[in-house]
Amino acid sequence: MSKILVVDDEADLETLIKQKFRKQIRGGEYEFYFAENGRVALEEIIKEPEMDIVMSDINMPEMDGLTLLTKLSESSPLIKSVIVSAYGDMENIRTAMNRGAFDFITKPINFEDLTLTMEKTLKHARHVKETLQAIKENNILKMYVDENVLNFMGNKEFETTIMANETIEGTVVFIDICGFTAISENAPADTVVTMINCYFDEMVKEIMAQEGYIDKFIGDAIMAVFRGDFHLDRAIDAALAVCSKVDKLPAVGDKLQFKPKVSIGIKSGEMISGNIGSQSLRRLDYTVIGDTVNTAARLQDAAKENQIIISEDCYQQVKESFKCEKVGDISLKNKAKPITIYQVIE
Repeated sequence: MSKILVVDDEADLETLIKQKFRKQIRGGEYEFYFAENGRVALEEIIKEPEMDIVMSDINMPEMDGLTLLTKLSESSPLIKSVIVSAYGDMENIRTAMNRGAFDFITKPINFEDLTLTMEKTLKHARHVKETLQAIKENNILKMYVDENVLNFMGNKEFETTIMANETIEGTVVFIDICGFTAISENAPADTVVTMINCYFDEMVKEIMAQEGYIDKFIGDAIMAVFRGDFHLDRAIDAALAVCSKVDKLPAVGDKLQFKPKVSIGIKSGEMISGNIGSQSLRRLDYTVIGDTVNTAARLQDAAKENQIIISEDCYQQVKESFKCEKVGDISLKNKAKPITIYQVIE
């Protein structure tokens, strides 16, 4: 649902907006908020920080629209604004644009034009937010986050978000290409790189299809993280899809005839998410750490070719959704007692 704040001291505009967009409001497409001046608008944004766009008049008591634009660019740079005013002269338009307005509409309002402008502005606002989210979740960029990059992004809200350290609930998946080390020691460098990139590309497609993200590539292995609703189920679905996809890949190399197989370890639970690395090197990796991550890596070590290994606590969560078989008890590094493991069949 798109959240739109209309700022105007004309009381009848609220009624008009609700009438003209009643279908979209009823269908949950738009949610409108209203304020009679810039001061009240800023208060509304504090209460509802996920506002997408602001449509504001210029001439209002207490705080006018142009002042509001300045305040918005300072405090909420992700919110896009559209000026809706009877003052359509070039001076006002230029002032509004210089203060960050995305577009300008003159009164009396042409609602067809208003609708198109709203849709265009909302699309741009969503694109900006999605881009920032993609940057946050893109491990390659996260490895190089430093204060110069953050300053380039140009807003403290983004800096606070991307640098946040937190404890999260999620699922970690380690996927290793079995036997690839031997290939890398005997094949030409170009062949090795081409092969592993091809395999990784196929795996990443399945991980992304289940809304997981790649935390890092470690040699011939992938570490992926799943968060949100049903993160463990989605992680297992991705692992099954990876096994199936890789198993169907043809043998590569005239002499090598290497047929890829994977071994996978999965663990769900709490982990710490944050920027880990060296400030002096300006090399930070936005990653997850903790016992859940370590255990997933150990489970992958225990897995054989085309085997997906999970712990008993994960098995108890998914036993009604996936067919699993008990493998037995294994001892893991830094674990006082052996743990029971299961393999996911389908």
